[in-house]
Amino acid sequence: MKKSPLKKSAFLLILFAAFSISCASAQNGKTYLQFEGKKGAGNGKNIVLISGDDEYRSEESMPMMAKILSTHYGFNTTVLFPIEPETGNIVPSYQNNIPGLEQLNNADLVIMLIRFRDLPVDQMKHLENYFKSGKPFIALRTSTHPFAIKDQNSPFAKWTWNSKVAGWEGGFGQQIIGETWVAHHGIHKSEGTRALIDGVDRDADHPILRGIDDIWAPTDVYSIKNLPSSANVLLFGQSTAGMTPEAPLMWDKSIMPIAWTKEYSLDGGKTGMVFGSTLGSSIDFQVEDMRRLIVNASFWLLDMPEVITAELPVEIVGSYEPTMFGFDSFRKGMKVSDFK
Repeated sequence: MKKSPLKKSAFLLILFAAFSISCASAQNGKTYLQFEGKKGAGNGKNIVLISGDDEYRSEESMPMMAKILSTHYGFNTTVLFPIEPETGNIVPSYQNNIPGLEQLNNADLVIMLIRFRDLPVDQMKHLENYFKSGKPFIALRTSTHPFAIKDQNSPFAKWTWNSKVAGWEGGFGQQIIGETWVAHHGIHKSEGTRALIDGVDRDADHPILRGIDDIWAPTDVYSIKNLPSSANVLLFGQSTAGMTPEAPLMWDKSIMPIAWTKEYSLDGGKTGMVFGSTLGSSIDFQVEDMRRLIVNASFWLLDMPEVITAELPVEIVGSYEPTMFGFDSFRKGMKVSDFK
């Protein structure tokens, strides 16, 4: 039976809309942001920053760090976001779409802060190819539990944060980064985190820590129990009795690793290096040494430790007014272009 002209027109409109959304997935300024590098030690290298968490406002912090890396150091940076296809808005709770992951094909470094993503296979393939290449990456805060794949027939089901698959216990977070989601060690939204700079056994002379003198974060300490002995702990953190920098340390609680490096390899791929940290909310990045930690880690992971000095500039480019972390606290109706 032939379609009526009205039904045929509606069908064509649906096809056109679908085609438009597909095309939009590759448009700079609409579904992802790119900043061309200025002069600097990172000129010619590409960093992809992936946001996609429900709570810690990575859609705010990742563009800010991208601007620092491109303006002060010459890196070409690309920022990816969780996009709601129907509206084109950045919706952190929309867990099934991060367009632009094909940008990983040319990436030299990835910085990610994602949580419980259930991405389609074609998007996950870009991530798999990157990690199999053994290229370095930085995993912040909830990136210890980055994936929650619901389809148990998916080739990436074992990446799920609570995987029980033999050899993949704890999923991508535990097997690749070093830890999955365990618990809040500090009291969420009540206690902060003080990085312990002195008096603890750690790799205090590591290049990543050059110039790192003072980090206090309003996000609480995460529990760490599965970090392998092969990981190199750079910073331990202690809970603070309150969410101000002046709050006293809570020595009745044990200290926890809050920053480390470790080698990784994915399913027979090349061996690479990851820098992991349980810090990373958007308001954490108001602290200068938190931004410095990421800049230092970027240069170290790219085999450029000689560039790292205690005086590397980490001034924010433009304005930065981060939102307090929390579920559904993100700014509604925001487009990618709003973060230019």
